[in-house]
Amino acid sequence: MTEASTQAHLRPSALGTSTRAATIFAMTDQLSEIEAVPGSLHAMILKQLDDDQAQEIVSIPLEGKSSVADHMVIASGRSTRQVAAMAQKLAEELKKSGEPSPRIEGLPAADWVLIDAGDVVVHLFRPEVRSFYNLERMWGFGDEGKREAVGNA
Repeated sequence: MTEASTQAHLRPSALGTSTRAATIFAMTDQLSEIEAVPGSLHAMILKQLDDDQAQEIVSIPLEGKSSVADHMVIASGRSTRQVAAMAQKLAEELKKSGEPSPRIEGLPAADWVLIDAGDVVVHLFRPEVRSFYNLERMWGFGDEGKREAVGNA
């Protein structure tokens, strides 16, 4: 994907409480929005990451691509400390909301933390590690390759 083929549009955050702008990306030449259903697990995770000041939050719908989950959320933290704190806070919030305890991998090093929340899989990275693995490119393929970036526009 080249910068010329990606269109970006600024709009108020779809999460409601945040005043920060969100950037919507599409992998095609046509701009598309992917909205999280209010009150859903997906929306709660996006809001929590936005509240924790995660950077470059991207949500990729996985329907038709994988049976593992319905959404993949990818976000960055500025340091290993922030990545670990975001992962722990998200796990606490999931438990408080009545969701089953999520499976968490990579927390000790906190370069890349994977949180399996059932219907939503969350990847939290340090920016350098995220750039190296580039999951957005790997999962954002095909005719339906649309994604949403939320916060820190």
